[in-house]
Amino acid sequence: MKEKDKKEKSFFNKLHDKYRLVLMNDDTFEEKMSFRLTRFNVFVFFGTFAIFLIVATTYLIAFTPLREYIPGYADFNTRKVLRELMIKTDSLETVINQKERYIYNIRDIVEGRDRKDKKELAKNIPDSIKDKTVFDIDELPRSREDSLLRAEIESQTHHTRWNPEESLNTYEERLTFLFPPIEGIITNYFNPSKNHYGIDIVADENEAIKATADGTIVFANWTLETGYTIGIQHANNIFSVYKHNSVLLKDIGSPVKAGEAISIIGKTGILSTGTHLHFELWVDGRPVNPLDYIVL
Repeated sequence: MKEKDKKEKSFFNKLHDKYRLVLMNDDTFEEKMSFRLTRFNVFVFFGTFAIFLIVATTYLIAFTPLREYIPGYADFNTRKVLRELMIKTDSLETVINQKERYIYNIRDIVEGRDRKDKKELAKNIPDSIKDKTVFDIDELPRSREDSLLRAEIESQTHHTRWNPEESLNTYEERLTFLFPPIEGIITNYFNPSKNHYGIDIVADENEAIKATADGTIVFANWTLETGYTIGIQHANNIFSVYKHNSVLLKDIGSPVKAGEAISIIGKTGILSTGTHLHFELWVDGRPVNPLDYIVL
């Protein structure tokens, strides 16, 4: 036991043994500087220095921009840019959805589809004539998307000569002085019970079709059923459609005047049986008989 105590005492004493660190000139052996040290002091100094290095390194990594140079840490500006891009992407997605509903609404009117189930139609728009539903004219409600569409079109009324702020309540007041789209012979009349929401007018080949009133082109494209089709949004919630054209003379967004040529008569589309114009008039999202307001 005594030998063990001597060893432990000897080790403890060694920690406090004093040493002298001398710095001297190698040539002259002149003493320049000296330090009195113990093993315990040396351990304490280097231990404190190591802790200081650890704390300083942690602070630099956690609270200064130097962390951006360490692999695995994201740049703050990069996160900021990504957040802004996500916000812009969300906004663009909202705008795109609104534009898609706008196009679907116009396509419904042009192709005479039932617009009762708008959400389902927006998810799956059929491209064939197999999905044709027979419905009565009274079953055509105004949807919220339709109201938004027409509000957007009416905001562009500087292209028209009617003021939508005017309190015009009846069809007769709103459908006054409409221009005949073409001169010819009527071969098929307005019949909603048979899904025929307009009139068919036969005329000579290469005859120009004219706008029935001032407005803006909102649809100008080719469809399988109606061929080259053009649609014009007029003031006071009036929409006109011209189907089976051979050539379209106007593009989407173009303003037109009443009597201005917009297309050439034709027989395009699988629903066409010969050269003619299928002409439709819609008011407040409902089809009306063009012959009640236009003299041909």
